[in-house]
Amino acid sequence: MVNYINTIYLNWKQAKGAIAIALMAIVLPACSYKEPQAITPATPQQQRNQVSREVVDKEIAEVTDKTDELIGKTVTIRTQPIRLIGPTSFTVNDKELFDNQNILVINATGKPFTLPSTNDIPLQITGQVRRFDLAQINGDYKLDLQSEYYSDYDDQPVIVAKSLALSPNPGELTTNPSAYYGKKLTVTGKVENISNAIAYTLDEDKLLGGEDLLVLHTQPQPKVKQGEQVTVSGVLRPLVIAELERDYNLNWDLNLRKQLAAKYRNKPVLVVTNVAP
Repeated sequence: MVNYINTIYLNWKQAKGAIAIALMAIVLPACSYKEPQAITPATPQQQRNQVSREVVDKEIAEVTDKTDELIGKTVTIRTQPIRLIGPTSFTVNDKELFDNQNILVINATGKPFTLPSTNDIPLQITGQVRRFDLAQINGDYKLDLQSEYYSDYDDQPVIVAKSLALSPNPGELTTNPSAYYGKKLTVTGKVENISNAIAYTLDEDKLLGGEDLLVLHTQPQPKVKQGEQVTVSGVLRPLVIAELERDYNLNWDLNLRKQLAAKYRNKPVLVVTNVAP
């Protein structure tokens, strides 16, 4: 009898344990919660990549904003031509203003402009930055641009040029003057050898072997300083004093005539009519 009772007790205890386990299996999922998951720390390389992406994104945004800020403003750039696009247009590349992208330039000066035969000769371009709209630009500037040349430039930045000039270095002009005689030029260089209020020379440190370029103003200028960097516009001619006095109505004193004739006779001279932007 005792053994029978013990057997019943054990069976009941085992059944109770099984019931408890079953209840736990049902109840626990309903009351479960998400424990914090371990996050693997980023490696130094991953951190650098993240910073690099952030910097690139920032630079792209700044460039875009910079270009947008130029729309409607007049700019002056000095750069080499890239490619002729239409009869009155070409592309240039200016990394400072347009993040190294090729920019269309439209000649709206009212005068024909021939690109140099080599891309090594810079141009100085002054004009308004706009978004390219063929009909609007044709109307505003009385041009006759043909759509066949400009399908790739719609709504892209464009410089509508009001001034175009070749911009070689002073040493290039003294080394190869015949290629530039009679042409409108814009030249940048360092002032040297000041003779008086209308005559001085420009030196280009970057060009080895080139001579200084004589600059003559048709009107006396405020005194320039030795070593000052200036930009001037004019026409390159050989120094023939009688012809220059005739063409520009000059009246030089005798000492200046002697100085110039002794040192620069028949050498190239840039006759400056105005200071470039």
